[in-house]
Amino acid sequence: MDWRDTGILLTTRKHGETALILDVFTPGYGRQTGVLRGGASRKRAASLQPGAQLDVTWRARLDDHMGAFTAEPQRSRMAAALADRLALAGLSAVTALLAYALPEREAHPTLYRHSEQLLDLLGQPALWPLAYLRWEMRLLEEMGFALDLSSCAVTGATEGLALVSPRTGRAVTREGAGDWADRLLPLPPVLRGEGAAPDSEIVEALMVTGHFLTDHLAAEIVDRPLPAAREALMDRIRARAGG
Repeated sequence: MDWRDTGILLTTRKHGETALILDVFTPGYGRQTGVLRGGASRKRAASLQPGAQLDVTWRARLDDHMGAFTAEPQRSRMAAALADRLALAGLSAVTALLAYALPEREAHPTLYRHSEQLLDLLGQPALWPLAYLRWEMRLLEEMGFALDLSSCAVTGATEGLALVSPRTGRAVTREGAGDWADRLLPLPPVLRGEGAAPDSEIVEALMVTGHFLTDHLAAEIVDRPLPAAREALMDRIRARAGG
């Protein structure tokens, strides 16, 4: 069994004296794990940082075995990440969430494309928080927890949408929410692609997506807490927003 693809390196961990176990997200084969012999050498360390773009070949005797990688670096994203604290936190959050949420060997080509585009924006801090929010919404959608913000779940109205059901992810107007309004999540305009999208509003929107990551994805599928890297990124965006 063997295949070749491009991929984003998500995590590495030591295996024996000289090898690494790589976790790589590919468009055609999803998240794949394999052993890279010689990967722990100093010579290869710089090209095997999280977020790196790799040309990988995977081989195994049987399809259900871990398999072995050969990997050639295409480009590193670490230089752009190290130039800015927000970028570094963002790189860590994206790679950690992908490693956390994606089931192994299940292809998600649309999410892969969005992830690659997001990581290629690391050198543009003015654009990054909004792009990250869009990516996190895509991640929820791919994992089966898409937000439906097109119309009110109660009245069907498409105007005056102000709240989000924490259970269904559907938008609701204040009139439709009635006495339940204080139990629902806020719906900042940026979640619907509207308005100027200041960082303070993006933080509010990420608190909404964070609810679905924590109370739905983590609780119902993964069964362990979200990676700390996601909250570290939130702290960076809050700091840039001024509080």
